Amino acid sequence: MKVFVKIVLLCIFGGVLADEHNHIYDDNEEVVLWMNTVGPYHNRQETYAYFSLPFCVGSKETISHYHETLSEALQGVELEFSGLDIEFKAEITTTNYCGVQLDEEKYKAFVYAVKNHYWYQMYIDDLPIWGIVGEVGDNNYYIWTHKKFDIGYNGKQIVDVNITSENKVLLKPTTKLDFTYEVNWKPSEVKFENRFDKYLDPNFFQHRIHWFSIFNSFMMVIFLVGLVSMILMRTLRKDYARYSKDDDMDDMERDLGDEYGWKQVHGDVFRPASHAMLFSALIGSGYQLTTVVLSVIIFAIVGELYTERGSLLSTAIFVYAATSPVNGYFGGSLYARMGGKVWIKQMLLSAFMLPVLVCGTAFFINFIAIYYHASRAIPFGTMVAVTCICLFVILPLTLVGTVLGRNLAGQPDYPCRINAVPRPIPEKKWFMEPLIIILLGGVLPFASIFIEMYFIFTSFWAYKIYYVYGFMLLVCLILMVVTVCVTIVCTYFLLNAEDYRWQWTSFLAAASTSAYVYMYSFYYFFFKTKMYGLFQTAFYFGYMALFSAALGIMCGTVGYIGTSLFVLPGARQLYIGIVCDTTKLNNLPIRILFFF
Repeated sequence: MKVFVKIVLLCIFGGVLADEHNHIYDDNEEVVLWMNTVGPYHNRQETYAYFSLPFCVGSKETISHYHETLSEALQGVELEFSGLDIEFKAEITTTNYCGVQLDEEKYKAFVYAVKNHYWYQMYIDDLPIWGIVGEVGDNNYYIWTHKKFDIGYNGKQIVDVNITSENKVLLKPTTKLDFTYEVNWKPSEVKFENRFDKYLDPNFFQHRIHWFSIFNSFMMVIFLVGLVSMILMRTLRKDYARYSKDDDMDDMERDLGDEYGWKQVHGDVFRPASHAMLFSALIGSGYQLTTVVLSVIIFAIVGELYTERGSLLSTAIFVYAATSPVNGYFGGSLYARMGGKVWIKQMLLSAFMLPVLVCGTAFFINFIAIYYHASRAIPFGTMVAVTCICLFVILPLTLVGTVLGRNLAGQPDYPCRINAVPRPIPEKKWFMEPLIIILLGGVLPFASIFIEMYFIFTSFWAYKIYYVYGFMLLVCLILMVVTVCVTIVCTYFLLNAEDYRWQWTSFLAAASTSAYVYMYSFYYFFFKTKMYGLFQTAFYFGYMALFSAALGIMCGTVGYIGTSLFVLPGARQLYIGIVCDTTKLNNLPIRILFFF
């Protein structure tokens, strides 16, 4: 199954999942050593081209293959040929491949790199290798000038690569540095499909606290589902008893009676949300984001995308573009049901809301990256490619989805007539105000995921490779269930307070989870990392804001969907029985309780 998924993705991305060849070598065939980036250890995203430091290139000038994918360009991967002559199974003793005569400028560049603990990254046959530029000792700065490669092979495939830095040389302004390398080949029992296991850290990701957090979140789901069922069923029974009693009263008693609760807002509960265009665009984008997240996680579980450079981002870009009709369908149909007329403007807003948000953040950070001459600066050609994807793929597919949504699911089916004049919202207790409900609505969903957030943050902002996507899928499902339960309770109490503004409240109550995630990112930055500098700080908080916004849209959509699917059908039946046709009231209780 994993092989099948990789073949499918290979056909889709046209070589994204393959290296410069098929990973199979004959004896003495060329093996390319790519030099990627170099940068401070504590700032993982602050990377520069390897040869931005005054390193020298080997004597070999040409290679037989090279490529750079869209995802690699977006991730700041800058592969440059090392110039080192390496052949499959060919032992190479200590060999001088170049030399550098230090002057004042080159000396200061190396000293700065050593002082800030610069590390560099290389690739051999798609396997990453990390090495350190130098070290500080006795108030002196030293640089490593010898690279020893130990390469393991199984048959005709490379399955293991290690580098050892040797020959520590004191840095002086007039020193000449002679760089050398050697290559040792050794047979290995490691299978090719398992060669990436050495880079994983099961002791970290499969720690007992990770399992405990999953169990804790699962128990929270059970508790919340039981609590929601108990509260709603008991409350509804009480409401039924009161409304049944009302039916036995004569007109005089009913007029003098004290009616309150969600029964009183039957003429407004189906009223379209304010700012319907923005709301429907957010819901459509949330549908698409949820589809993308779940699809990419499943692809990562089945295809082990973390083993291939840039494949996860490439998959996300492709799935996002391909699922654009989902955005158009659900956003367009909701806008039509709310009586929206300017559907083209709504379609454009849905199509470009997230791309503009992402590109705007990246564009801002790109200015800083260009100023720093960092490898994270996105090339102009990559910007053009992303723009073309938005204009010629995402926009047409969103248009198709919008047209289908308006025609297939754009007719409202409300059981009761909406009042021409909105009903005044009565005063209520402070804790029943929508703002308080919104602020409190994200607490429990955040509590169900905050431990997983630590592992995700560590994998992205530190030197860990996230591979437990089964955990991530389970946490996503738990988050959705918790979000739905919380928004159902919030919406019911809001309607019971005779406040019919449930659409935005349900969306924002669930979306407020992202605010707590963003606040947690501040804690993580100051207490769990040693990041410093303008570029790394802007990169961290910029993309964390983007991540939080995307999470908020996704959670808000899930909350709104849950409220619509589990509360409104019951409310619709109640309003049909109680308001539109009171003679049917006694036939409804079992059916209504089922919806909740």
